[in-house]
Amino acid sequence: MAVLDEELRVRTWVRFLDAEILADVDELRPVAVGIDAPLGLPRGRASLETRGPPHFRICDNELRRRGIRFFPITIGAMRKLTARGIRLAEEIRRRNIPVYETFPGGVQDLLGLPRKHHSLKGLVKGLRKLGVKNLPPKISADEADAVTCAYAVYLWWRGLCEEVGVPDEGVMILPKRRP
Repeated sequence: MAVLDEELRVRTWVRFLDAEILADVDELRPVAVGIDAPLGLPRGRASLETRGPPHFRICDNELRRRGIRFFPITIGAMRKLTARGIRLAEEIRRRNIPVYETFPGGVQDLLGLPRKHHSLKGLVKGLRKLGVKNLPPKISADEADAVTCAYAVYLWWRGLCEEVGVPDEGVMILPKRRP
């Protein structure tokens, strides 16, 4: 997990259980939460267990249009991640906190940062160049992705993100394109 303040000072930590994540949200009361997981199903898809199309949401098609690579929500492990993301988003929204889907790989691509599997060191260096302060010296790849998601929420808060998708499928926030 990661939280950024208005001066881009970051704090990261690891949580495994939904109850721990929700307890942190209750304690911190953030202005918004970004979840690194799909937060909805494609229109026309009855459930995650259903086989066959549709496989892509409006926000997924936008990622494809922009040449951003991702795993479809209907494959293997993504189903479990999607179910958890939907569950967490519902719980956080019950607390009157806006929740957005974030995709760190997409945010990194749009900001010109390497993805964690290409160069964790380069990703951390890029986050520092963006102004993120207090990054842990031994940051994990998952924490670096969490910081990227928190940075996307920061950009949203500053009006520098676009919301891609539709509410019934999941709205993803992505950095606005530079002119």
